[in-house]
Amino acid sequence: MKRLIAFLLLLIASTSVVWAATEADYNAYQDKLKQIQELQQKLDSNKGQQKTLSSTITYLNDKIELTELEISQTEDKLKGLGEEIATLTVKIVRLDESLDRTAQLLISRVGEAYKRTYFKPMYMFLESGGFTDFFESSKYLQLAQSNDRNLLLQLQTDRDVKQEQKDIKETKQAELEQLQKTLFAQENSLSQQKKGKEELLAITRNDEQRFQQLLAAAQSDIASITQALAKAGVKIGKVATGDVIGSVGSSGCSTGPHLHFEVWENAKFENGVMIYGTRVNPKPYLEDGKYTRPVSNYPGNVTTWYGEVYFLGIHTGIDIANSLGTPIHPIMGGTAYFVSSPCSYNISGGTNLGKGILVDHENGLATLYWHIP
Repeated sequence: MKRLIAFLLLLIASTSVVWAATEADYNAYQDKLKQIQELQQKLDSNKGQQKTLSSTITYLNDKIELTELEISQTEDKLKGLGEEIATLTVKIVRLDESLDRTAQLLISRVGEAYKRTYFKPMYMFLESGGFTDFFESSKYLQLAQSNDRNLLLQLQTDRDVKQEQKDIKETKQAELEQLQKTLFAQENSLSQQKKGKEELLAITRNDEQRFQQLLAAAQSDIASITQALAKAGVKIGKVATGDVIGSVGSSGCSTGPHLHFEVWENAKFENGVMIYGTRVNPKPYLEDGKYTRPVSNYPGNVTTWYGEVYFLGIHTGIDIANSLGTPIHPIMGGTAYFVSSPCSYNISGGTNLGKGILVDHENGLATLYWHIP
């Protein structure tokens, strides 16, 4: 029986293989993994070094290629997991059939066991044709009892193996669902990257001088926000959910009216200055029903998402385009500060002074509403 259990466990282990079931699959997987690692290293070393339109396009192309490779890798894993789950399903069905057969056999043996218990050995001896028949009957009885024990052990083993296979299948199913979410996110990211590249080419019209102008404007906007946050803001006072704290404008390094919205976690304020905090993706806060959305028409009017490839690397907030004067609300209550900083680059549609409202929500959360009039 120990050998049987060991064999079954070995069988289970041998069938729970990774998706790369053949040598060709494994080699293809390793090649793809190597490409991903090399591209990631290249992107890491070139990050923030895009000073020309050509180098920026090259960087974007590398990033798109990396995402496409990651999508292909995820699809391969999904295919492998799907095959594993299908195999496990077949094994569980077969184990069910084996359990049914063993159970039926045990039921049929119950009657025989009852007879062997009811007819005592002395009665069997008296009814037998002599010692030879009696010993033959006794040997048969012992063999039958041994078979019954084996059937019971087999039944328990099958039950244990079935439960183990069900547990493995549930784990694989959870992995499959997580990979499907990963694939969805990767496909969205690829779509945004391609869109970003197309927009860059459309905006610059593939012209280096035009690109340098946009690059300077982007640098000025980032510098303006950084400078505004580095100095003490003018305290406005307490604000509550639903209050109007400003309106959509195009102050500073802006090409048109929109709200640039940023969020920080673990934020700490001293004398009107946010002395530290971790900038995070605002999207979860905009989509969590606990918080008020700062402006209407989200997400339909989003022009740039947090983390999108930008002229300088990564966009630090979410840009939401609304008409000039659209009311802005804090996502929750807190203490509001007016912050501002000059824009060092003259850009059509903007002004020479960037303005915004910074809110300390006094729970480690801070939000910025930038480009107000």
